[in-house]
This record gives sequence, C-alpha cells and structure tokens, in this order.
Amino acid sequence: MPIATLHELAGRAGRYLAARQLRLVTAESCTGGGVACHITAVPGSSDWFECGFIVYSNASKHRLLGVDERTLERWGAVSEQTVRAMTAGALQRCPSADVAVAISGIAGPSGGTGDKPVGTVWLAWERRGQACNTGRFLFDGDRESIRQQAIATVLEGLCKIGTTPESDSVT
Repeated sequence: MPIATLHELAGRAGRYLAARQLRLVTAESCTGGGVACHITAVPGSSDWFECGFIVYSNASKHRLLGVDERTLERWGAVSEQTVRAMTAGALQRCPSADVAVAISGIAGPSGGTGDKPVGTVWLAWERRGQACNTGRFLFDGDRESIRQQAIATVLEGLCKIGTTPESDSVT
C-alpha cells in the first residue's frame, strides 16, 4: 500500500475524530508504532491524538497495558481476547482519550502456525463507554505489506467508530 494512501487514511480518520471531538490512543504490537507514525504525520493531529503504546512483547502488554498474563498464556498475543484487553488497558491508562485501537499479529516471515499463519492480525476499536469491536484478518504479502494493510484497516475502522450498533463489528 502506498505511503500516500496511508497518510490520506490517517487524515480522514483525524477529520472524523476531530469533528466529534474525540481523542485517540493507540496500542500497537506487530505494526511497531506505524499507526501513530502516520497519524502524527497529519498536521493538527495534536487536536485528536493523545498517545500511543508500542507493546511488542507479552511482558510489555502486561506491564504497560495490564493485559492479564493468563489471557496471554491461554489465547496468545494474537487473539481477540488480547486486543480487547489492549484497548481496555490503553483507555484505562490514558483517561483523556475517548477512543482506543489495538493491533496484534504475525507479520512474518516466520512465527506462523497452522491456527495462526503469517498474516493473521487481530484488530480492535473501542470508544469509551461502548462495546469493543474486533476483527480477525488474514493479510497477504511480505512483512511490510502485512503491516501496511493492518495500519490501513485500523485507520479505515476509525472512521466508523460509534456509527455501528455495539454488537456489530467494524469490519
């Protein structure tokens, strides 16, 4: 995915959040801060972006976001349960944010399993006081392509936050 497209998506997400006076916190694993990077490239993003957590290891997910070690042991880092806990933890640790996104996945080229092949990514979007929406994706391509697709999908989902019934996924 071209970088210009990611910047465009970040700008669109920013306009959406700013129009609703919502502030964002990110919790990223496999994208290593890529969402926050594209967001902060948008002029004026300080009006709607609060902060970001890069939590690559399980230990950092637990220590910085409060993801329960039992969740990580039972379900793994790349799971719906973990990204839900990541958004909840990000909102708890950043009380000035209204919206949280989380990403955890296997970007490759190694690390995949039969149940979770390379390209498996779990995403979560949560608006404070509303249900957390999640999605499991299987992205194709090399490591960079998988990361860029995950970033794009998170940014696209931000433009839908709070517009779907709480029980519906944004995907």
